[in-house]
Amino acid sequence: MTKEITLRLTPQQASDTKYYLDIVANKLKVKKTEITEMRVRKRSIDARGRKVMIQLIVDVYIGEKAPSADLFNLEYKNVSLKEPVIVVGSGPGGLFAALHLIELGLCPIVIERGKDASTRKRDLALLNKNNPVNPESNYAFGEGGAGTYSDGKLYTRSTKRGDFRKIINVFRYHGASEQIAVDAHPHIGTNVLPRIIKNMRKTIIESGGQVLFNTKVTKLLVNDGQITGVEINNVENIKAKAVILATGHSAHDVYYMLHNQGIELEAKTWAMGVRVEHPQGLIDEIQYHSPEGRGKYLPAASYSFSCQVKQRGVYSFCMCPGGFIVPAMTGPEQMVVNGMSPSRRNSPYANSGMVVEIRPEDLPEEFKGKGVMAGLEYQKEIERLCYINGGQNIIAPAQRLTDFVGGRLSFDLPKVSYVPGAIAAPLHFVLPEMISSRLQEGFKNFGKWAKGFLDYDAVILGTESRTSSPLRIPRDSFSLMHPQVKGLFPCGEGAGYSGGIASSAIDGERCAQAAYNLINN
Repeated sequence: MTKEITLRLTPQQASDTKYYLDIVANKLKVKKTEITEMRVRKRSIDARGRKVMIQLIVDVYIGEKAPSADLFNLEYKNVSLKEPVIVVGSGPGGLFAALHLIELGLCPIVIERGKDASTRKRDLALLNKNNPVNPESNYAFGEGGAGTYSDGKLYTRSTKRGDFRKIINVFRYHGASEQIAVDAHPHIGTNVLPRIIKNMRKTIIESGGQVLFNTKVTKLLVNDGQITGVEINNVENIKAKAVILATGHSAHDVYYMLHNQGIELEAKTWAMGVRVEHPQGLIDEIQYHSPEGRGKYLPAASYSFSCQVKQRGVYSFCMCPGGFIVPAMTGPEQMVVNGMSPSRRNSPYANSGMVVEIRPEDLPEEFKGKGVMAGLEYQKEIERLCYINGGQNIIAPAQRLTDFVGGRLSFDLPKVSYVPGAIAAPLHFVLPEMISSRLQEGFKNFGKWAKGFLDYDAVILGTESRTSSPLRIPRDSFSLMHPQVKGLFPCGEGAGYSGGIASSAIDGERCAQAAYNLINN
């Protein structure tokens, strides 16, 4: 017999079955010896009250053996002789598109401008030593895309667009912990993701697909409104009836390539701001309502804030508890930062993007004349201004949070997790007024809601500019193809249809199915 039971426990009680076995037996009115196994199906933290509680949904097996762990039956067949589909980009959207194409009996050719995860890691080490950025191998470009070196968050609100459980189990199949199927807000961690990404590549290759590194798409091949393939590295053509374009939101050259080829793009709302960093212990005290912080049994605390300031959203983005701030620029004269966390989230720092909603009509007049590319040009200009106000190469401009809110220059800075280093700069003046003024008011609101958030040792770094793209690559809502180019499937964050690892993976699977439908029409 199997019973499902919901438990509300203290953090210590929830940490081990030995602490709640008696509770379960009493609730179900059975003897402890009759319970053969308890399997936690879902775990969440309730920190709304003064006392933090853990809610568990548990499957209890009474007098019978528990079945094997719930994994999808994934069948990756040999597709080496099957119809090819080109997948541009090896981020979550591209990888999951490729894996699902194999399940559908099609042969993926994954084209990645950057390097494999191991070689890419060496380029990141050089970057963190304040060396110039490699425009083809950095925190955005390379095997796994920007998600490889991130917090590895898998939470998404896009579950109605696809099978989120399938995405979780594909990650588990390729080496992720079974805990990602249990936690309400699962994450993998930047120290674990590269190994999982390599395993996905191995699956693709062993199934007869291809993964081409250091290979850049320089032109889409289109004949009479139909995709016929891609040009790579300006010299070679690869032919296919379908191309899934999953290049990520930092691939600015892809937008210019499409624009120059007369392929329609659309301006859309996006966001820019800064990345704020606090001592993790302070965030634990605030979120868990205790001067003792998280104690022995709770994870590093996170937060999520949002408000409206002058008819625009101001909100936290990609909060990384126990994490680090990293350089996320993809070219020269850019200053871009992002955050990441290891699986244990054991850094003494907590960081988060804090950004302001920007609509196409908000752009200054001097940019509006650039047409659909105006937002991209504005983004580049803000990144350039922050680069100029930083230090040599990729030293970031920074300011104490309290000084930023008060409109004052910081005369010194606390220690930060950003390895290349930071230099004091008046970000309240450097950033455009429509961004800085809204951030100042937003931080004041967040400080009222979370007492202690406006802390003297909190610091902001600029700029958090790659939350999403100012552009969308349009597609038909049913066929998922670009309205001008049959066989071209815009996919994931770079196309404007997802935000984060899980939703990009879901969109990748959707585009794979759409490509299959086209080929087998």
